[in-house]
Amino acid sequence: MNFPVFDLHCDTLSAIIDENLKLNSLYKNTGHIDLERAKLFPGYAQCFACFATTCDCQNPIEQFERQLAAFQKSLDNNANFIRQAYCCDDIERNLMEGICSAILTIEGPAGFGYDPALLEDLYKIGVRITTLGWNEQNPLTGSHITGGGLTELGCEYVKEAQRLGILVDVSHISDEGFWDIMDITDAPIIASHSNSRSIWNVSRNITDDMFLEICKTGGVAGINLYAEFLGKDPDLDTVCDHIFHFINLDNTGEHIALGGDLDGCDTLPRGFDGVQSYPLLADKLLSRGLDEKSIYNIFWNNAVGVMRKCCT
Repeated sequence: MNFPVFDLHCDTLSAIIDENLKLNSLYKNTGHIDLERAKLFPGYAQCFACFATTCDCQNPIEQFERQLAAFQKSLDNNANFIRQAYCCDDIERNLMEGICSAILTIEGPAGFGYDPALLEDLYKIGVRITTLGWNEQNPLTGSHITGGGLTELGCEYVKEAQRLGILVDVSHISDEGFWDIMDITDAPIIASHSNSRSIWNVSRNITDDMFLEICKTGGVAGINLYAEFLGKDPDLDTVCDHIFHFINLDNTGEHIALGGDLDGCDTLPRGFDGVQSYPLLADKLLSRGLDEKSIYNIFWNNAVGVMRKCCT
């Protein structure tokens, strides 16, 4: 079954600038995502993360700038197939015209020095989603590895992002930081690429209470396809287990999306090899009893809806 795909997180920009991977082109490459495969869907919207943290590289600002340049070059070189989207109207217009949508996001604010005052400039170039960090303790918050809650600067960052219309993303954050954000949020919160901790108990996944709190804000959790966050020797059924667990908690299916973490995964579940495998996941969900409307919501509508609420 071939549904449109809206994926809330990938690390393809990091892969493109990685000289060892030699992906080079967004149109056709040996990574998890390219346009030659993605343009076969009836619609495709991909959130491209600029990833730069102090624990990942010596010069995160330079790395951040290189990824921004790679994003623009990829759009320029493939203008017949993909356009940057700044709002839901852009995404829906691109869908009608058979053009893929590219949404710019941030994973690791070290790339611009954690400064909330710079968020307005980032918003102007199209950033619409931001985490508060990665796996490190930073000036904004602790991570799922380090622990530690939101700082005063982190609170300021959340409020400024939401004022501008940038979605706040709690993937990678500490449990304490998560609940600190929930205490101050004025807008939907997303976990762009986080699974169920009840199904697979790792700190990168979210608890049932966290998921339900995200639902209360009107946000979504994006299903992550990194095998490490799915289970032991996972396959497509394991991915479905996480989806059905969230559905059973929420009873609506309106707060689940896709957040594949593609090109950021060392290993994927058996039966999933890259973006071209999303129809196989849809088929598996169908075979396990999920109706087409619910799959369409998970694959497309739920992510579009949360962006419409927040990203003006």
